Amino acid sequence: MFSNPVFTDWRDHHAELWGNTPMRLSHRVHQHPLFSMDSLARLIESYPREHYSLVQWGKHGESGSFREGELGGLSGETVLDAIAKGRIWINLRNAAAVNPAYGELRDEIFAELSRRLPNFDPFTTKLGILVSSPKSKTLYHADLPGQSLWQIRGSKRVYVYPAAGPFLTPEQIERVALSGVEVNMPYSDWYDEHAQVFDIEPGDMLHWPLNAPHRVDNHDCLNVSMTIEWFTQDIRRTHMVTMANGILRQKLGIEPKSRATVGAAFWTKAVLQKALRETSLVKRENKARRKPEFRLDPTRPGELLEIEAA
Repeated sequence: MFSNPVFTDWRDHHAELWGNTPMRLSHRVHQHPLFSMDSLARLIESYPREHYSLVQWGKHGESGSFREGELGGLSGETVLDAIAKGRIWINLRNAAAVNPAYGELRDEIFAELSRRLPNFDPFTTKLGILVSSPKSKTLYHADLPGQSLWQIRGSKRVYVYPAAGPFLTPEQIERVALSGVEVNMPYSDWYDEHAQVFDIEPGDMLHWPLNAPHRVDNHDCLNVSMTIEWFTQDIRRTHMVTMANGILRQKLGIEPKSRATVGAAFWTKAVLQKALRETSLVKRENKARRKPEFRLDPTRPGELLEIEAA
């Protein structure tokens, strides 16, 4: 895939910073033919409905104005033109599972990270692609796996907040784990005074500590970004404890006393969350996908056609 390393400015001390503080690195992924506009158009055309989200976005803080739609069999070029002229974005989840070429790229990136980072051995990895309209917003949220954001086309501003109260509480990340919904977290404008802010362009990659809340504002241009995410054994243990504590607190009315990922208490929680997470007691909201409310208008790029309710 690449004849040279994926990262172009990696230094030895970056391994010590990784996962401990927000950090920006340079990469060459944006130069790859897989991210030409023609390649992205072909990828969009082949994407199964169950693996993408097409979203109309509203203003910052107006979470209720975010609606989901469908492509309606349009060409990839038409979809990209609609995104460039509208207020929509498409999230191509797990592109490596849809197209093997993106799987090869994912594997190359993680192989390099494993060489550079001591004891970095993820057992689950994903690669996704986000194409978003000018001035698009990604609301304040936190993710469960390890994650990094790679800018491919366009530019955006990313706000990264501390993964600690009041920006993130145990109760909030537990709700994310139980529901599978990353947004709708409490946010106040003054949080920005305590954020690290990055303006990123093609060739920039951002990585931040596990669960750190963040939000994104596109600049006035079409944006293409790649995300990679992963679970290591340590992250998996953290997630198991988060899930178990959420069950205890929100479903059983028991205040959890620890977030330890070792010892007898951890193993008790590991058994608890495994036994209950797929039961009716713990219903994940994301299993019931929202019905699409609109399609893209094939004759007016950026405009939407309402889907009549049955």
